[in-house]
Amino acid sequence: MGTFPRKQFVAAIGASALLAACNAPKNDQAQISSAEPAGVGNAPPAGGNADAIIKARGLNPGDVDAALRTFVPPGKHDDYVMFASGGHSGQVVVFGLPSMRLLKVIPVFTPDSYVGWGYDFESKATLHDGDFKDATITHGDTHHPALSETDGDYDGRFLFINDKVNARVAVVDLARFETKQIVKNPLMINTHGLAVTPNTEYVIETAQYAAPLGWGYAPLNAANFREKYRGLATYWKFDKNKGVLDPQKSFSIELPPFFQDLTDAGKLDSDGWSFTNSFNSELAYPDNWDGGLPPEASMSQNAYDWMHVINWKAAEAFVRSGRASTFNGMALISIAQAAQNGILYLLSEAKSPHGVDVTPDGKFLAVSGKLDPYVQIYSIAKIKTAAARSDLKKGPYGIRVLPLTETRIAQIPIGLGPLHTQFDDQGFGYTSLFLDSAVAKWKIGDESGKGWEMVDKTSLQYNTGHLAAPHGDTVKPRGKYIVGLNKWSIDRFTPVGPLFPRNLQLVDVTSPKMGVIFDAPVGNAEPHYAQIIDASLLKPMSVFPVGFTPHSNGIDPNAPKAGKEGVRIDGDTVYVSMTQARSHFTPDVVHAKAGQKIIWRLTNTESTKNAMHGFAIAGYNVSLTIEPGKSEHFEFIADKPGVFPYYCTDFCSALHLEMMGYLLVAER
Repeated sequence: MGTFPRKQFVAAIGASALLAACNAPKNDQAQISSAEPAGVGNAPPAGGNADAIIKARGLNPGDVDAALRTFVPPGKHDDYVMFASGGHSGQVVVFGLPSMRLLKVIPVFTPDSYVGWGYDFESKATLHDGDFKDATITHGDTHHPALSETDGDYDGRFLFINDKVNARVAVVDLARFETKQIVKNPLMINTHGLAVTPNTEYVIETAQYAAPLGWGYAPLNAANFREKYRGLATYWKFDKNKGVLDPQKSFSIELPPFFQDLTDAGKLDSDGWSFTNSFNSELAYPDNWDGGLPPEASMSQNAYDWMHVINWKAAEAFVRSGRASTFNGMALISIAQAAQNGILYLLSEAKSPHGVDVTPDGKFLAVSGKLDPYVQIYSIAKIKTAAARSDLKKGPYGIRVLPLTETRIAQIPIGLGPLHTQFDDQGFGYTSLFLDSAVAKWKIGDESGKGWEMVDKTSLQYNTGHLAAPHGDTVKPRGKYIVGLNKWSIDRFTPVGPLFPRNLQLVDVTSPKMGVIFDAPVGNAEPHYAQIIDASLLKPMSVFPVGFTPHSNGIDPNAPKAGKEGVRIDGDTVYVSMTQARSHFTPDVVHAKAGQKIIWRLTNTESTKNAMHGFAIAGYNVSLTIEPGKSEHFEFIADKPGVFPYYCTDFCSALHLEMMGYLLVAER
């Protein structure tokens, strides 16, 4: 853990007083009964000596101060919730702040045997919605979570997450913390950037590596790469009432074969615009096997790369006018159409860029290039003024170029390897430094270019990628913290073999000098990006109405009901209608014959919070967790004769082990 020194720390109140104040009972009911073991409840273990503990553990005042800043007492809730991508685990990982406690893992693109994602009929169907050419994909590389917004601020209703490797986007319903929808982009093969517009009208998905549109094929050579390979920006229309993306009302904009990277949507003064950076303005491609340069060299030669400045409201109007073509079922605006109709512009940016972030007031754009030691600041007003000019010069692919000298207003020297920027509520930006392994704090200036300056920097361990801050992408950032999503964690944690944990470091930004106050190991795939929301805005369900099926967001009329359970055989199909409640399955024996299809419906009839039950059958690859009131449905062919126990997988009561039954599959 890093330290956070405070000069007044010991002199003012002392370590013992701090710990005592932190652990003191809040009311009379907080006292521990004589039958309760020490350390349980709201009161501290009796007889603790804070000074002795601090000395015995070799802690310094900064350590204790940091611990108090992150300590959330047992039974208390965190102020903020962070949704982090799970990288190539294909999941979303949920943490509480400031405790950095792991709260939940939400399976998205990857089956999960704990909750049964990808095992029941409905979630299997959702995964199939993301199939590629009828091939089921059971892995993903989640990159950029994006919370739904209303008036430019997170509203706590939905989370969107993209799959870089397969160009898919998922919708997570935050009433249930469960994936509701997966869509496969019909035009691009892989993706990277993801952002939402200020009222979640659209979810913006941008490509990463150029390829022929529509999953086509073209030999890889210079001519084909320039003319047949393309980038893409897709604007998925979101229906807030239904909570789903609507492909029929979505559209895409064809982009040059630069490698698009991150995307941000404008807000307030810049609403209606989006900004996508790119690298590889050289239009190079991997050809070192054929005697050329390796891609990391050939794609890093130019002093500048290209930012795509897109007027998405103009694009929306163009599509509605009926002038766009249709490709693989999606409306598509060509490069030429976008360039000729005030939709797409190019703007020079620092080489090898990554971060492109709009300030909370929507007036400025902060751009970071991994091979440039500055944060580049652009004026949105000047960008719009330049875009209105009729005498702009044309650049690659006939796209008009916005003059750099007229739009960039400041350059802030911050260090090596700047990547991504977040904002607080005090007028500061925070940019991660990958090569410096640090976070830089800088002040937001004015339109004239004055006042933009770095004010602080603190080290992180190690190789920081993205940053996250409470509401740090919105019009109303909350401040208080920055979380560094570090790629490496050498010497930070107990060794667990050559595959080290990732390190999420919590930084307190409320004092004049920033400091790390918590190291959080993540024993999961690389978390690329995260967003942090005020916990009070989340209103998740705690109990489902009995018979509720999340995938249809309502009561399943076929859900089993107490007193009406049973097994029905119709030809070669066995229908099982089963309920579960502490501590019994009804029915608890199911008979079938080899080769019969079994359609099994199961309802948890509990109405008590947290009274979940599990369900697993030996030999048939069935594993589910069923929350109170929830109904699930799965199907399989009973092709293996034998006796197969099924049982509850969640320890639900004192008679949990007795909560079981048998599937008996007889030879025909």
